[in-house]
Amino acid sequence: MSGIYFFYFSALGAFLPYWPLYLEGIGFDPIQIGQIMAIPAATKIVSPNLWGWLADHTGRTLRLIRWAAFSTFVAFCAVFWVRDYAGVVGVMLGFSFFWNAILPLFETITLGHLHGQAQRYSGIRMWGSIGFIAWVAALGKGLDGPFPVACLPQAVALLFGALWLNTLVVPSSGRENHGEGQGSLAGILKRPDVIAFFVANMLLQVAHGPYYVFFSVYLEEHGFDGAGIGQLWALGVFAEIVLFAGFHRLLRLASPRAILLGSLALSAARWLMIAWGVDHLAWLLIAQVLHAASFGAVHAVAIHLVHGYFRGPHHGKGQALYSSLSFGLGGALGSFLSGYGWEDWGPRGVYTAAAGCCLLALGVAWPRVGRSVA
Repeated sequence: MSGIYFFYFSALGAFLPYWPLYLEGIGFDPIQIGQIMAIPAATKIVSPNLWGWLADHTGRTLRLIRWAAFSTFVAFCAVFWVRDYAGVVGVMLGFSFFWNAILPLFETITLGHLHGQAQRYSGIRMWGSIGFIAWVAALGKGLDGPFPVACLPQAVALLFGALWLNTLVVPSSGRENHGEGQGSLAGILKRPDVIAFFVANMLLQVAHGPYYVFFSVYLEEHGFDGAGIGQLWALGVFAEIVLFAGFHRLLRLASPRAILLGSLALSAARWLMIAWGVDHLAWLLIAQVLHAASFGAVHAVAIHLVHGYFRGPHHGKGQALYSSLSFGLGGALGSFLSGYGWEDWGPRGVYTAAAGCCLLALGVAWPRVGRSVA
């Protein structure tokens, strides 16, 4: 199970920080880059729900994961033959439709194996962060040396292939779609605290849009080389690893609700530091350490809350909705809008707006989210 997370997020670590640089290198402008980088998030709106429905109706979750991983590898390899805007858009639509199916489906496999021990989730998920940090650091150094950014597709394809091979040896938990639900799915989705939970997470991912799309470009414009960019990305994920490793202890000190609200406040502070402190390394270092809050803590809490809100046969659907509405809809909006904002408002304006989104998320979450989940 740890291997799936390792290779999935290794591929993300190779793709996310450096793909905008690859696109810039083959001649795309900021608006085109923002549009292209919004595609994986946009397919995440549809893909997890469709594949989750298939898993619920066939009961073959692990087989679907294996087919999705294989199709991701095959579809991505088409990038070796295209360099025009329409061709790249087609490749992004193709591979991301399958790629975005894998993680929500596999979360149900993982939590099925951890039946009654959900607190162990962060220790397994931590290996995804280790894979991310390893490839961010390695590629950051490599792109300054023997490997030009044009070699990036080969690295990503290699990792997608390794991910598919790893799916072939993971056993089924036998518990993915079993158990007693707590009312109908429609009834759960009508609850005000559940609505607020999804809206807050969506707003948080809108705020992450300019980070995922333009952080590397922003640093490059302010004099950072590939190694420096990779090290700053790696620092953020290292902080995330520390958070995941100690999250079960943190839950003994504070409720999931308190962790969520505190993390949203720290997220707003993080984007303000990046907006106004990019020329001061100390502020950037602090901002990257706060990735433990803006992503790590919020995601770990969200997994716990989804586990509490969506029981039994609704659990897979809950994971799919969390993925599609937050990382999908929120991520797509953040990536798409940041491309236009980058030209109209400039980087400082975009990251300041991101901080505003986090404060709005805090206001949405404060009244209800997490009060009814132990």
